[in-house]
Amino acid sequence: MDELPLDQVRTLLAVVDEGTFDAAAAALHVTPSAVSQRVKALEQRTGRVLLMRTKPVRATESGEVVVRFARQLARLERDARAELGMAAEGAGPVRLPIAVNADSLATWFLPALTRVPQDPPVCLELHREDESHTTALLREGQVMAAVTSSPDPVAGCAVRMLGLARYLPVADPDFAARHLAGAPERELTRAPTIVFDRKDELQDVFVRSLTGGAANGAGPVRHHVPTSEGFRDAVVAGLGWGLVPEQQARPLLRTGELVLVVPGRPLDVPLYWQQWKLDSPVLSMVAEVIAEAAAEALRRPTGGGVQGVSRRSRPETA
Repeated sequence: MDELPLDQVRTLLAVVDEGTFDAAAAALHVTPSAVSQRVKALEQRTGRVLLMRTKPVRATESGEVVVRFARQLARLERDARAELGMAAEGAGPVRLPIAVNADSLATWFLPALTRVPQDPPVCLELHREDESHTTALLREGQVMAAVTSSPDPVAGCAVRMLGLARYLPVADPDFAARHLAGAPERELTRAPTIVFDRKDELQDVFVRSLTGGAANGAGPVRHHVPTSEGFRDAVVAGLGWGLVPEQQARPLLRTGELVLVVPGRPLDVPLYWQQWKLDSPVLSMVAEVIAEAAAEALRRPTGGGVQGVSRRSRPETA
């Protein structure tokens, strides 16, 4: 294989974005037969199945590589045209898809985005996902950058540490009196717990660290609350205990609406910024804005500084 024909690559991307061959044909102003022929030709050239013919169509693992290449190519082409003064009239603002976890979105990330210059205009397309799963969106080519807990770069991406997101184990005072009057390493294994969703293992990690690995995790009664603000409010309402971002917990601790379940035992989660390795002025500018805001909002690693990026990604007690 000497090259990937650009018309075939762009056609594959259109099929993935539009969801069907017919919709891609309409978007490209060609016939569905032409779309099918281009995709088949690209699969023959690469020697791989690139699409799963489902509804909607989905890229295979090999297809994700080509899709990511197609998106990067489109980004580079647009940046080059803009620098040459050849931007198409009516092309609209620059589109920048970013994956970010809900807690960052609810605390420091949105204020950071207000610092992004809007000349030229930038259309920020945010994808909310758990920090341990945002790299999947990078790998699939759905986003150009992500806030993630993984220091291991996705192929074709660069990574930099942002800082430590601190979580505090808290509960409503009445809930704590009813369910957590005894030793926390025992009570937390059976008390009702608030979790974000089925991917959320933060409470389990905390309990295991507290018990030295003797317990499997938090209690079996779990309330799933899939928004950062809703999670906090569920803890305040006394539905269960949970790990709440420090920025959200501190004001409620001061007013007495929450109490620390285990004083002096926060949980720190390392956050990283991963982005495509592209010479894109817009992407580089946004990356710097995010890094500056993170330096103000997040805690810095102790002892190792940014060397922490080489450690295996996992929450750490401090």
